[in-house]
Amino acid sequence: MALLISILLAVFVLPAPWNAVAVIVGGLVEIVEAIVFIKWSRRRRTAVGVETLVGEEAEVVDARYVRVAGELWRARGLADRTPGERVRIRAVEGLELDVE
Repeated sequence: MALLISILLAVFVLPAPWNAVAVIVGGLVEIVEAIVFIKWSRRRRTAVGVETLVGEEAEVVDARYVRVAGELWRARGLADRTPGERVRIRAVEGLELDVE
């Protein structure tokens, strides 16, 4: 955006020696902005995979299944739980969740 504004200023507003300076400054602002955004986006790893389920809350659907983020998962430890109750995921073993 800074580059576009500086080009418009250079073409329509600024006199001859200053129009080149405006375009160079606008380009430098864009480069610095891109570097800052790249470094900001790489500051931490993206959380993906089933390991991210540990610690999340799930809703009991029935005696064998829970719903986590809209998905049904088979779970252990639901013997005394009622449907609609919220439980916390302790571990993931294969395609089965261990809940508390």
